[in-house]
Order: sequence, then C-alpha cells, then structure tokens
Amino acid sequence: ETEKIRIKITSLGLTESRITADETIQQLFVECRLNNFLAEETPLSLPKPTGGQRIHYNYSTVINVDKEDNRAEREYLKSIFLKPDLSADSLKFTVVSDPPEDEQDLECEDIGFAYVSLKEIFQKQRDIIEQDIDVFDSQDASTVIGKLTVTVEALNALHSVHEECKNY
Repeated sequence: ETEKIRIKITSLGLTESRITADETIQQLFVECRLNNFLAEETPLSLPKPTGGQRIHYNYSTVINVDKEDNRAEREYLKSIFLKPDLSADSLKFTVVSDPPEDEQDLECEDIGFAYVSLKEIFQKQRDIIEQDIDVFDSQDASTVIGKLTVTVEALNALHSVHEECKNY
C-alpha cells in the first residue's frame, strides 16, 4: 500500500467559457500525468456537460512507485524532497476534447489543465479525497473553465519516499 499513488477522477463540471460556447468541442476525456511519464486516461470520453451539470467518469487508477519496478517514478518523487525549488511537483490532469466520429480530421485538443501538488499533500499531511480542483483554460492559464473532482491518495507513498531520502 505504501508504494502506490491512488487516483480517482470522479466528475467534471464546466463554467461558461469559450469551451462551453465552442460547438466543435463535444466529447471530453481526462488524462493524468506524473511529471513526464505515465499518462493514464479515462477510458470513456463523455458528452460535454452543459449549464451547471457534471459528467461522471468515476475512473480510478494506481501509479506504482515501488523501487523494484518503477524506479523512475520513485526517483521523481524523491526529487520533490531533494530539490525544493522543483516546480514540477504536481500531478497534472488534462481535460481533452475528443473529436466526434464524423470529424476524424480534427485532432484531440487539450482544453484545460488542473493540478494537485504532491508536495502540498505531504506538507499538510493530508490526502485529497473527492476534492474540487480548478481547471484552467489551456489558452489562458488565468481563466478557470471548470472544476474537476478528484481523489489523490499519495501520503503513504510520499512518507515511504521521504524516509528513504533521509539516508542521503
């Protein structure tokens, strides 16, 4: 249990923005990334939610960070503690527009980003359970386009990694 980060992507709601107005954006899925490796995505893309509604993914995944098989991920977690100025200490969630079946010439497009700071989870000694996090517009990072409800259980894994860092 200590060597895993559990992630759940529960639901997504959008506020009025260019995203809700854009008719080419119809289906959305969510991708989750730890640093540069390991992208997991919700297996389903769901119809874009309208006015005040939410779409529910209820998708769970696990990132293994054990020494034996997932050394790169573990080294990255260590760097959060060993390099305090590291800016990339977050799990990054990307909301992606999945083009409709009949518009196959359109590319998947990143429309928004949301972040969960692993450093903050450790500092506050608290996992994030079913929490709403802001989704920022991919074209304008100061604009919030919605809320993503996520769970990130990383504290045990971070403790384990932190203990290891003490030996340096």
